[in-house]
Amino acid sequence: MSEHNLWEIEDGWFEKGIVTICGVDEAGRGPLAGPVCAAAVILPADLEIPGLNDSKKLSDKRRRELVPVIKEQAVSYGIAFADNEEIDEINILQATFLAMERALAQLKVKPELALIDGNRQKNFGIKVETVVKGDSLSANIAAASVLAKVTRDDYMIQMAQQYPQYGFEIHKGYGTKAHYEALRAYGPCPIHRMTFLKKFYGEK
Repeated sequence: MSEHNLWEIEDGWFEKGIVTICGVDEAGRGPLAGPVCAAAVILPADLEIPGLNDSKKLSDKRRRELVPVIKEQAVSYGIAFADNEEIDEINILQATFLAMERALAQLKVKPELALIDGNRQKNFGIKVETVVKGDSLSANIAAASVLAKVTRDDYMIQMAQQYPQYGFEIHKGYGTKAHYEALRAYGPCPIHRMTFLKKFYGEK
């Protein structure tokens, strides 16, 4: 997909007179440990960032190259977390919305519309359109997906220094075989999501 196609959704809204559009996406809904991270990004209309795409389709190296470009070119952006304790307290969907709300609150410009990746939405006090697979269909969502993913990965790499026995720098908290083996050997650490481990500990 060429970068230009990434503006199709936004262009439809521009034609309706909606000018300030932000993309919102999250990283880290599935892992057993660490926070969920959300980013909100407003790019200048029809800006082409070569190589921009859904963060899952990009290599770590490419994502990291894109981060400074996105931050520099964006009209505004916000990046925020909801931590594992909040996830355990209010559930992962609500914690994801909380992180998104925090990211939106950081924007220096209030968007007229938020394009949110996925099919679940919440009232954020602005017009919202959910876009399934939005990170490969919208430039703003793709940019948000890259910022959220790299920020969360970096956080988990830092946590790996604090809790080296789990291998967070490799799997970023996802439920890999090695991660489950570490949980069997060492038990959970303070950044594990206990609600995600109920079944695992119930089965032991």
